[in-house]
Amino acid sequence: MVLFVSVAAAIAIGLRLSGKNDSVEAFLVGNRDLPWWAILGSIVATETSTATVLSVPGAGYGPVGMRFLQITFGFLIGRTIVVQLLLPLFFQGKLMSAYEVLNKRFGGAVEKFASLLFLVTRNLGDGLRLFLAAVVLHKLAGWDLATSAIAIGAITIFYTYFGGMKSVIWNDCIQFVVYMLGAVATVFVISNQISGGWPTFWEFATTHDKLTVFQLTPPAGFSSSTWLWVLSEPFNFYAAVIGGAVLSLGTHGTDQMMVQRYLSARSERDAARAILLSAVVVSIQFALFLFIGVLLACYYAQNPGTQFTTSDEVYADFIVNHFPRNTGLVGLMLAAILAAAMSTLSSSLNASASAVLNDFYLPLTSTVPSPGRLLSITRRLAIAFGAIQVMIGIWAISLDASVVSNSLTIAGYSAGLLLGLFLLGVLTTGVRTADALIGALCGLAVLLCVQFLLPSLTRSADLESGIRVAWPWFALIGSSVTFFVGVGLARLRSHTGDERGGDV
Repeated sequence: MVLFVSVAAAIAIGLRLSGKNDSVEAFLVGNRDLPWWAILGSIVATETSTATVLSVPGAGYGPVGMRFLQITFGFLIGRTIVVQLLLPLFFQGKLMSAYEVLNKRFGGAVEKFASLLFLVTRNLGDGLRLFLAAVVLHKLAGWDLATSAIAIGAITIFYTYFGGMKSVIWNDCIQFVVYMLGAVATVFVISNQISGGWPTFWEFATTHDKLTVFQLTPPAGFSSSTWLWVLSEPFNFYAAVIGGAVLSLGTHGTDQMMVQRYLSARSERDAARAILLSAVVVSIQFALFLFIGVLLACYYAQNPGTQFTTSDEVYADFIVNHFPRNTGLVGLMLAAILAAAMSTLSSSLNASASAVLNDFYLPLTSTVPSPGRLLSITRRLAIAFGAIQVMIGIWAISLDASVVSNSLTIAGYSAGLLLGLFLLGVLTTGVRTADALIGALCGLAVLLCVQFLLPSLTRSADLESGIRVAWPWFALIGSSVTFFVGVGLARLRSHTGDERGGDV
Protein backbone atom coordinates (compact mmCIF):
# COMPACT_ATOMS: atom_id res chain seq x y z
CA MET A 1 0.00 0.00 0.00
CA VAL A 2 2.83 2.40 0.85
CA LEU A 3 4.53 1.70 -2.46
CA PHE A 4 1.23 2.01 -4.31
CA VAL A 5 0.45 5.40 -2.74
CA SER A 6 3.95 6.68 -3.56
CA VAL A 7 3.75 5.69 -7.23
CA ALA A 8 0.13 6.88 -7.54
CA ALA A 9 1.11 10.29 -6.13
CA ALA A 10 3.85 10.67 -8.77
CA ILE A 11 1.43 9.82 -11.57
CA ALA A 12 -1.32 12.07 -10.14
CA ILE A 13 1.02 15.06 -9.99
CA GLY A 14 2.08 14.48 -13.59
CA LEU A 15 -1.54 14.38 -14.75
CA ARG A 16 -2.54 17.35 -12.56
CA LEU A 17 0.13 19.54 -14.12
CA SER A 18 -0.22 18.27 -17.69
CA GLY A 19 -2.73 20.91 -18.71
CA LYS A 20 -0.41 23.74 -17.68
CA ASN A 21 2.28 22.91 -20.24
CA ASP A 22 1.20 25.03 -23.19
CA SER A 23 4.73 25.96 -24.34
CA VAL A 24 8.30 24.67 -24.40
CA GLU A 25 9.25 27.22 -21.74
CA ALA A 26 6.54 25.84 -19.45
CA PHE A 27 7.60 22.23 -20.10
CA LEU A 28 11.36 22.77 -19.70
CA VAL A 29 11.68 25.52 -17.06
CA GLY A 30 8.20 25.71 -15.48
CA ASN A 31 7.57 29.23 -16.86
CA ARG A 32 10.42 30.36 -14.57
CA ASP A 33 7.97 30.63 -11.70
CA LEU A 34 8.93 27.92 -9.17
CA PRO A 35 9.64 28.78 -5.49
CA TRP A 36 13.23 28.52 -4.28
CA TRP A 37 12.46 25.91 -1.61
CA ALA A 38 10.96 23.55 -4.22
CA ILE A 39 14.07 23.98 -6.37
CA LEU A 40 16.19 23.29 -3.28
CA GLY A 41 14.37 20.01 -2.68
CA SER A 42 14.69 19.11 -6.35
CA ILE A 43 18.45 19.81 -6.42
CA VAL A 44 19.05 17.53 -3.43
CA ALA A 45 16.75 14.76 -4.69
CA THR A 46 18.27 14.90 -8.17
CA GLU A 47 21.83 14.41 -6.92
CA THR A 48 20.65 11.54 -4.69
CA SER A 49 20.38 8.40 -6.80
CA THR A 50 19.88 4.78 -5.80
CA ALA A 51 23.66 4.42 -5.91
CA THR A 52 23.91 7.15 -3.26
CA VAL A 53 21.25 5.62 -1.02
CA LEU A 54 23.06 2.26 -1.05
CA SER A 55 26.71 3.39 -1.28
CA VAL A 56 26.78 6.06 1.44
CA PRO A 57 25.56 3.66 4.17
CA GLY A 58 28.11 1.21 2.74
CA ALA A 59 30.85 3.80 3.37
CA GLY A 60 29.65 4.23 6.96
CA TYR A 61 29.60 0.45 7.39
CA GLY A 62 33.16 0.05 6.09
CA PRO A 63 36.43 1.56 7.28
CA VAL A 64 35.53 5.05 6.00
CA GLY A 65 32.90 5.66 8.69
CA MET A 66 31.83 9.28 9.07
CA ARG A 67 34.95 10.57 7.24
CA PHE A 68 32.88 10.57 4.05
CA LEU A 69 31.22 13.70 5.48
CA GLN A 70 34.37 15.74 4.77
CA ILE A 71 33.43 16.01 1.10
CA THR A 72 30.32 18.04 1.94
CA PHE A 73 32.54 20.92 3.09
CA GLY A 74 34.02 20.92 -0.41
CA PHE A 75 30.48 20.90 -1.83
CA LEU A 76 29.67 24.11 0.06
CA ILE A 77 32.81 25.83 -1.26
CA GLY A 78 32.11 24.72 -4.83
CA ARG A 79 28.50 25.87 -4.78
CA THR A 80 29.50 29.25 -3.36
CA ILE A 81 31.79 29.73 -6.37
CA VAL A 82 28.96 28.64 -8.70
CA VAL A 83 26.75 31.39 -7.26
CA GLN A 84 29.44 34.04 -7.64
CA LEU A 85 31.05 33.03 -10.95
CA LEU A 86 28.62 31.08 -13.14
CA LEU A 87 25.06 31.72 -11.99
CA PRO A 88 24.95 35.31 -13.34
CA LEU A 89 25.74 33.96 -16.82
CA PHE A 90 22.60 31.83 -16.85
CA PHE A 91 20.36 34.80 -16.07
CA GLN A 92 21.72 36.97 -18.91
CA GLY A 93 18.87 36.49 -21.33
CA LYS A 94 16.21 33.79 -21.26
CA LEU A 95 18.41 30.75 -21.74
CA MET A 96 17.09 27.18 -21.92
CA SER A 97 20.44 25.35 -21.94
CA ALA A 98 23.62 25.83 -19.93
CA TYR A 99 25.66 25.38 -23.09
CA GLU A 100 24.17 28.40 -24.81
CA VAL A 101 26.71 30.33 -22.69
CA LEU A 102 29.51 28.53 -24.54
CA ASN A 103 27.87 29.33 -27.87
CA LYS A 104 28.05 33.05 -27.13
CA ARG A 105 31.78 32.78 -26.36
CA PHE A 106 33.10 30.12 -28.74
CA GLY A 107 30.35 29.43 -31.25
CA GLY A 108 28.22 26.42 -32.01
CA ALA A 109 31.01 23.81 -32.20
CA VAL A 110 31.97 24.04 -28.53
CA GLU A 111 28.32 24.30 -27.51
CA LYS A 112 27.51 21.09 -29.38
CA PHE A 113 30.60 19.30 -28.04
CA ALA A 114 29.71 20.20 -24.45
CA SER A 115 26.07 19.27 -24.93
CA LEU A 116 26.98 15.94 -26.57
CA LEU A 117 29.39 15.17 -23.73
CA PHE A 118 26.60 15.83 -21.26
CA LEU A 119 24.11 13.68 -23.19
CA VAL A 120 26.42 10.66 -23.51
CA THR A 121 27.74 10.63 -19.95
CA ARG A 122 24.43 11.54 -18.33
CA ASN A 123 22.37 8.90 -20.11
CA LEU A 124 25.02 6.21 -19.72
CA GLY A 125 25.37 6.96 -16.02
CA ASP A 126 21.63 7.21 -15.37
CA GLY A 127 20.92 4.04 -17.34
CA LEU A 128 23.32 2.23 -15.02
CA ARG A 129 21.73 3.87 -11.98
CA LEU A 130 18.40 2.57 -13.28
CA PHE A 131 19.96 -0.91 -13.29
CA LEU A 132 21.00 -0.53 -9.63
CA ALA A 133 17.44 0.47 -8.72
CA ALA A 134 16.13 -2.54 -10.67
CA VAL A 135 18.41 -4.81 -8.61
CA VAL A 136 16.76 -3.58 -5.41
CA LEU A 137 13.24 -3.97 -6.84
CA HIS A 138 14.23 -7.47 -8.00
CA LYS A 139 15.33 -8.43 -4.47
CA LEU A 140 12.36 -6.92 -2.67
CA ALA A 141 9.49 -7.58 -5.10
CA GLY A 142 10.81 -10.74 -6.75
CA TRP A 143 10.42 -9.40 -10.31
CA ASP A 144 13.09 -10.24 -12.89
CA LEU A 145 15.65 -7.51 -13.58
CA ALA A 146 14.41 -6.55 -17.05
CA THR A 147 10.80 -6.17 -15.84
CA SER A 148 12.00 -4.12 -12.86
CA ALA A 149 13.99 -1.75 -15.11
CA ILE A 150 11.06 -1.32 -17.50
CA ALA A 151 8.61 -0.64 -14.65
CA ILE A 152 10.78 2.09 -13.09
CA GLY A 153 11.48 3.65 -16.47
CA ALA A 154 7.82 3.59 -17.57
CA ILE A 155 6.54 5.35 -14.43
CA THR A 156 9.23 8.02 -14.69
CA ILE A 157 8.60 8.62 -18.41
CA PHE A 158 4.85 8.89 -17.77
CA TYR A 159 4.88 11.73 -15.25
CA THR A 160 7.76 13.53 -16.98
CA TYR A 161 5.94 13.42 -20.33
CA PHE A 162 2.70 14.90 -18.99
CA GLY A 163 3.94 17.22 -16.25
CA GLY A 164 7.23 18.57 -17.58
CA MET A 165 9.60 20.46 -15.28
CA LYS A 166 6.92 21.38 -12.75
CA SER A 167 6.00 17.73 -12.37
CA VAL A 168 9.67 16.77 -12.09
CA ILE A 169 10.44 19.34 -9.39
CA TRP A 170 7.31 18.75 -7.28
CA ASN A 171 7.81 14.99 -7.54
CA ASP A 172 11.45 15.47 -6.52
CA CYS A 173 10.26 17.23 -3.36
CA ILE A 174 7.85 14.40 -2.52
CA GLN A 175 10.50 11.79 -3.28
CA PHE A 176 13.01 13.62 -1.06
CA VAL A 177 10.55 13.43 1.84
CA VAL A 178 9.86 9.73 1.13
CA TYR A 179 13.46 8.56 1.15
CA MET A 180 14.35 10.72 4.17
CA LEU A 181 11.40 9.19 6.07
CA GLY A 182 12.71 5.78 5.03
CA ALA A 183 16.16 6.67 6.37
CA VAL A 184 14.78 7.89 9.72
CA ALA A 185 12.68 4.72 10.03
CA THR A 186 15.80 2.65 9.37
CA VAL A 187 17.63 4.26 12.30
CA PHE A 188 14.92 3.15 14.73
CA VAL A 189 14.59 -0.32 13.18
CA ILE A 190 18.32 -1.07 13.41
CA SER A 191 18.78 0.43 16.87
CA ASN A 192 15.92 -1.73 18.21
CA GLN A 193 17.71 -4.84 16.95
CA ILE A 194 21.12 -4.04 18.51
CA SER A 195 21.66 -5.99 21.72
CA GLY A 196 22.36 -3.54 24.52
CA GLY A 197 20.77 -0.60 22.68
CA TRP A 198 22.36 2.80 22.31
CA PRO A 199 25.05 2.42 25.03
CA THR A 200 26.42 -0.64 23.23
CA PHE A 201 26.31 1.16 19.89
CA TRP A 202 28.21 4.22 21.15
CA GLU A 203 30.86 1.98 22.69
CA PHE A 204 31.22 0.06 19.40
CA ALA A 205 31.42 3.24 17.30
CA THR A 206 34.02 4.81 19.60
CA THR A 207 36.14 1.66 19.84
CA HIS A 208 36.22 1.19 16.07
CA ASP A 209 36.77 4.92 15.35
CA LYS A 210 33.59 5.17 13.29
CA LEU A 211 32.57 8.69 14.33
CA THR A 212 35.74 10.59 13.34
CA VAL A 213 34.93 13.14 10.64
CA PHE A 214 38.25 14.87 9.83
CA GLN A 215 41.44 13.04 8.88
CA LEU A 216 44.38 15.35 8.24
CA THR A 217 47.21 12.80 8.52
CA PRO A 218 47.69 9.21 7.28
CA PRO A 219 46.45 6.49 9.63
CA ALA A 220 48.91 4.70 11.88
CA GLY A 221 50.78 2.01 10.00
CA PHE A 222 50.51 3.67 6.57
CA SER A 223 53.82 2.67 4.99
CA SER A 224 53.95 4.96 1.92
CA SER A 225 54.56 8.70 1.73
CA THR A 226 52.00 11.30 2.78
CA TRP A 227 51.60 12.64 -0.77
CA LEU A 228 50.64 9.17 -2.00
CA TRP A 229 48.03 8.94 0.76
CA VAL A 230 46.62 12.34 -0.22
CA LEU A 231 46.52 11.29 -3.88
CA SER A 232 45.08 7.79 -3.51
CA GLU A 233 42.82 7.94 -0.44
CA PRO A 234 39.48 9.58 -1.38
CA PHE A 235 38.45 10.35 2.17
CA ASN A 236 41.36 12.39 3.45
CA PHE A 237 40.67 16.03 4.25
CA TYR A 238 42.57 17.47 1.27
CA ALA A 239 41.06 15.25 -1.44
CA ALA A 240 37.58 15.57 0.04
CA VAL A 241 37.57 19.37 0.42
CA ILE A 242 39.62 20.42 -2.63
CA GLY A 243 38.40 17.66 -4.93
CA GLY A 244 34.84 17.96 -3.61
CA ALA A 245 34.82 21.71 -4.23
CA VAL A 246 35.93 21.33 -7.86
CA LEU A 247 33.56 18.40 -8.40
CA SER A 248 30.62 20.41 -7.06
CA LEU A 249 31.67 23.42 -9.13
CA GLY A 250 31.51 21.19 -12.20
CA THR A 251 28.34 19.24 -11.44
CA HIS A 252 26.33 22.22 -10.16
CA GLY A 253 27.81 24.89 -12.40
CA THR A 254 27.93 23.25 -15.83
CA ASP A 255 25.56 20.27 -15.80
CA GLN A 256 22.36 20.98 -17.74
CA MET A 257 20.36 18.88 -15.27
CA MET A 258 21.19 21.32 -12.45
CA VAL A 259 21.27 24.52 -14.48
CA GLN A 260 17.75 23.80 -15.73
CA ARG A 261 16.55 24.00 -12.13
CA TYR A 262 18.15 27.40 -11.62
CA LEU A 263 16.47 28.67 -14.79
CA SER A 264 13.11 27.61 -13.30
CA ALA A 265 13.54 30.00 -10.37
CA ARG A 266 11.74 33.33 -10.15
CA SER A 267 15.01 35.25 -9.86
CA GLU A 268 18.77 34.83 -9.67
CA ARG A 269 18.59 35.51 -5.94
CA ASP A 270 16.13 32.64 -5.43
CA ALA A 271 18.34 30.31 -7.46
CA ALA A 272 21.39 31.30 -5.38
CA ARG A 273 19.51 30.62 -2.15
CA ALA A 274 18.51 27.16 -3.38
CA ILE A 275 22.07 26.30 -4.46
CA LEU A 276 23.74 27.35 -1.20
CA LEU A 277 21.17 25.75 1.10
CA SER A 278 21.31 22.52 -0.92
CA ALA A 279 24.89 22.04 0.33
CA VAL A 280 23.63 22.24 3.93
CA VAL A 281 20.76 19.82 3.31
CA VAL A 282 23.07 17.37 1.52
CA SER A 283 25.42 17.47 4.52
CA ILE A 284 22.55 16.55 6.86
CA GLN A 285 21.37 13.85 4.45
CA PHE A 286 24.85 12.31 4.13
CA ALA A 287 25.29 12.38 7.91
CA LEU A 288 22.03 10.46 8.31
CA PHE A 289 22.91 7.78 5.72
CA LEU A 290 26.45 7.42 7.08
CA PHE A 291 25.04 7.01 10.58
CA ILE A 292 22.83 4.20 9.23
CA GLY A 293 26.01 2.54 7.94
CA VAL A 294 27.66 2.74 11.36
CA LEU A 295 24.52 1.25 12.94
CA LEU A 296 24.65 -1.58 10.40
CA ALA A 297 28.32 -2.21 11.25
CA CYS A 298 27.38 -2.63 14.91
CA TYR A 299 24.41 -4.88 14.08
CA TYR A 300 26.34 -7.22 11.81
CA ALA A 301 29.25 -7.34 14.30
CA GLN A 302 26.75 -8.76 16.80
CA ASN A 303 25.20 -11.04 14.16
CA PRO A 304 28.09 -12.40 12.08
CA GLY A 305 27.74 -14.94 9.32
CA THR A 306 26.49 -12.87 6.38
CA GLN A 307 29.10 -12.45 3.64
CA PHE A 308 29.11 -9.36 1.45
CA THR A 309 30.96 -8.94 -1.84
CA THR A 310 30.92 -5.16 -1.44
CA SER A 311 29.76 -2.85 1.34
CA ASP A 312 27.06 -1.51 -1.03
CA GLU A 313 25.12 -4.75 -0.44
CA VAL A 314 24.78 -4.25 3.33
CA TYR A 315 21.84 -1.84 3.42
CA ALA A 316 19.83 -3.77 0.83
CA ASP A 317 20.47 -7.04 2.71
CA PHE A 318 19.17 -5.58 5.95
CA ILE A 319 16.02 -4.26 4.25
CA VAL A 320 15.32 -7.60 2.56
CA ASN A 321 16.09 -9.93 5.48
CA HIS A 322 15.75 -7.99 8.72
CA PHE A 323 13.06 -5.32 8.32
CA PRO A 324 9.81 -6.04 10.20
CA ARG A 325 7.19 -7.61 7.93
CA ASN A 326 3.53 -6.63 7.52
CA THR A 327 4.13 -3.16 8.98
CA GLY A 328 4.49 -1.11 5.79
CA LEU A 329 8.18 -0.47 6.50
CA VAL A 330 9.44 -2.66 3.66
CA GLY A 331 7.07 -0.83 1.31
CA LEU A 332 8.35 2.49 2.65
CA MET A 333 11.96 1.50 2.00
CA LEU A 334 11.14 0.22 -1.48
CA ALA A 335 9.30 3.49 -2.16
CA ALA A 336 12.32 5.41 -0.80
CA ILE A 337 14.80 3.64 -3.06
CA LEU A 338 12.56 4.01 -6.10
CA ALA A 339 12.04 7.68 -5.20
CA ALA A 340 15.79 8.26 -5.23
CA ALA A 341 16.01 6.55 -8.61
CA MET A 342 13.05 8.33 -10.22
CA SER A 343 14.08 11.78 -9.01
CA THR A 344 17.40 11.45 -10.83
CA LEU A 345 15.96 9.77 -13.94
CA SER A 346 13.10 12.24 -14.47
CA SER A 347 15.51 15.16 -14.21
CA SER A 348 17.80 13.46 -16.70
CA LEU A 349 15.01 12.97 -19.26
CA ASN A 350 13.90 16.59 -19.06
CA ALA A 351 17.45 17.97 -19.21
CA SER A 352 18.43 15.70 -22.13
CA ALA A 353 15.37 16.78 -24.12
CA SER A 354 16.22 20.42 -23.43
CA ALA A 355 19.86 19.96 -24.52
CA VAL A 356 18.92 18.32 -27.84
CA LEU A 357 16.19 20.86 -28.61
CA ASN A 358 18.21 24.00 -27.83
CA ASP A 359 21.75 22.92 -28.75
CA PHE A 360 21.08 20.78 -31.84
CA TYR A 361 17.56 20.98 -33.26
CA LEU A 362 16.80 24.72 -33.14
CA PRO A 363 20.26 25.90 -34.37
CA LEU A 364 20.02 23.52 -37.35
CA THR A 365 16.44 24.26 -38.43
CA SER A 366 15.83 27.06 -40.91
CA THR A 367 12.32 27.86 -39.67
CA VAL A 368 11.24 27.78 -36.06
CA PRO A 369 8.26 25.39 -35.61
CA SER A 370 5.06 26.51 -33.92
CA PRO A 371 4.93 26.40 -30.08
CA GLY A 372 2.69 23.34 -30.18
CA ARG A 373 5.04 21.54 -32.56
CA LEU A 374 8.07 22.37 -30.38
CA LEU A 375 6.30 21.07 -27.29
CA SER A 376 5.42 17.84 -29.09
CA ILE A 377 9.05 17.37 -30.20
CA THR A 378 10.33 18.00 -26.67
CA ARG A 379 7.97 15.44 -25.16
CA ARG A 380 8.96 12.85 -27.76
CA LEU A 381 12.62 13.49 -26.98
CA ALA A 382 11.92 12.83 -23.29
CA ILE A 383 10.30 9.50 -24.22
CA ALA A 384 13.24 8.60 -26.46
CA PHE A 385 15.82 9.24 -23.74
CA GLY A 386 13.70 7.26 -21.28
CA ALA A 387 13.74 4.32 -23.68
CA ILE A 388 17.51 4.67 -24.12
CA GLN A 389 18.09 4.59 -20.36
CA VAL A 390 15.84 1.54 -19.93
CA MET A 391 17.81 -0.25 -22.66
CA ILE A 392 21.11 0.65 -20.98
CA GLY A 393 19.71 -0.63 -17.68
CA ILE A 394 18.73 -3.95 -19.29
CA TRP A 395 22.11 -4.17 -21.07
CA ALA A 396 23.88 -3.66 -17.72
CA ILE A 397 22.42 -6.97 -16.51
CA SER A 398 25.07 -8.76 -18.58
CA LEU A 399 27.97 -6.63 -17.30
CA ASP A 400 30.41 -7.41 -14.53
CA ALA A 401 29.91 -5.27 -11.42
CA SER A 402 33.36 -3.66 -11.86
CA VAL A 403 32.41 -2.57 -15.38
CA VAL A 404 29.30 -0.86 -14.03
CA SER A 405 31.38 0.87 -11.36
CA ASN A 406 33.98 2.06 -13.88
CA SER A 407 31.27 3.29 -16.25
CA LEU A 408 29.75 5.40 -13.49
CA THR A 409 33.20 6.87 -12.81
CA ILE A 410 33.70 7.69 -16.50
CA ALA A 411 30.27 9.35 -16.54
CA GLY A 412 31.58 11.70 -13.86
CA TYR A 413 34.41 12.87 -16.13
CA SER A 414 32.08 15.36 -17.77
CA ALA A 415 32.08 17.56 -14.65
CA GLY A 416 35.79 18.34 -15.03
CA LEU A 417 35.83 18.71 -18.81
CA LEU A 418 32.75 20.95 -18.88
CA LEU A 419 34.12 23.06 -16.04
CA GLY A 420 37.36 23.54 -17.97
CA LEU A 421 35.42 24.75 -21.01
CA PHE A 422 33.31 27.15 -18.92
CA LEU A 423 36.42 28.56 -17.23
CA LEU A 424 38.03 29.14 -20.63
CA GLY A 425 34.89 31.00 -21.67
CA VAL A 426 34.59 33.10 -18.51
CA LEU A 427 38.22 33.83 -17.62
CA THR A 428 39.90 34.22 -21.03
CA THR A 429 39.39 36.31 -24.15
CA GLY A 430 41.95 35.01 -26.66
CA VAL A 431 41.25 31.29 -26.56
CA ARG A 432 39.69 30.11 -29.82
CA THR A 433 37.19 27.36 -30.53
CA ALA A 434 39.90 24.93 -31.66
CA ASP A 435 41.97 25.65 -28.54
CA ALA A 436 39.02 24.86 -26.27
CA LEU A 437 38.11 21.65 -28.10
CA ILE A 438 41.71 20.39 -28.12
CA GLY A 439 41.96 21.23 -24.43
CA ALA A 440 38.85 19.17 -23.64
CA LEU A 441 40.09 16.21 -25.68
CA CYS A 442 43.45 16.36 -23.89
CA GLY A 443 41.62 16.47 -20.55
CA LEU A 444 39.66 13.35 -21.47
CA ALA A 445 42.82 11.55 -22.60
CA VAL A 446 44.65 12.39 -19.37
CA LEU A 447 41.71 11.19 -17.24
CA LEU A 448 41.58 7.87 -19.08
CA CYS A 449 45.33 7.43 -18.63
CA VAL A 450 45.13 8.31 -14.94
CA GLN A 451 42.40 5.78 -14.28
CA PHE A 452 43.45 2.89 -16.51
CA LEU A 453 47.17 3.23 -17.39
CA LEU A 454 48.76 4.82 -14.32
CA PRO A 455 48.09 1.87 -11.95
CA SER A 456 49.76 -0.64 -14.28
CA LEU A 457 52.67 1.64 -15.19
CA THR A 458 53.52 2.35 -11.53
CA ARG A 459 53.12 -1.20 -10.23
CA SER A 460 56.14 -2.34 -8.20
CA ALA A 461 57.15 -4.54 -5.28
CA ASP A 462 56.23 -1.73 -2.87
CA LEU A 463 53.03 -0.81 -4.71
CA GLU A 464 51.40 -4.04 -5.87
CA SER A 465 48.35 -2.27 -7.27
CA GLY A 466 50.28 0.79 -8.51
CA ILE A 467 49.32 4.42 -7.96
CA ARG A 468 45.55 4.84 -8.03
CA VAL A 469 44.27 8.40 -8.06
CA ALA A 470 41.19 8.86 -5.87
CA TRP A 471 37.97 9.85 -7.63
CA PRO A 472 37.58 13.28 -5.95
CA TRP A 473 40.66 14.45 -7.89
CA PHE A 474 39.23 13.55 -11.32
CA ALA A 475 37.24 16.77 -11.79
CA LEU A 476 40.28 18.87 -10.81
CA ILE A 477 42.53 16.97 -13.22
CA GLY A 478 40.05 17.17 -16.11
CA SER A 479 39.27 20.86 -15.66
CA SER A 480 42.94 21.85 -15.14
CA VAL A 481 44.19 20.04 -18.24
CA THR A 482 41.34 21.43 -20.36
CA PHE A 483 41.94 24.98 -19.15
CA PHE A 484 45.74 25.09 -19.29
CA VAL A 485 46.00 23.34 -22.66
CA GLY A 486 43.51 25.84 -24.10
CA VAL A 487 45.40 28.79 -22.62
CA GLY A 488 48.75 27.31 -23.67
CA LEU A 489 47.67 26.92 -27.29
CA ALA A 490 46.44 30.52 -27.37
CA ARG A 491 49.72 31.83 -25.95
CA LEU A 492 51.75 29.69 -28.35
CA ARG A 493 49.86 31.12 -31.27
CA SER A 494 50.37 34.71 -30.07
CA HIS A 495 54.13 34.10 -29.72
CA THR A 496 54.37 32.68 -33.24
CA GLY A 497 53.00 35.91 -34.70
CA ASP A 498 49.30 35.10 -35.24
CA GLU A 499 47.79 38.48 -34.35
CA ARG A 500 44.30 37.01 -34.38
CA GLY A 501 45.13 35.08 -31.20
CA GLY A 502 44.48 38.07 -28.97
CA ASP A 503 45.31 38.27 -25.28
CA VAL A 504 44.54 35.39 -22.95
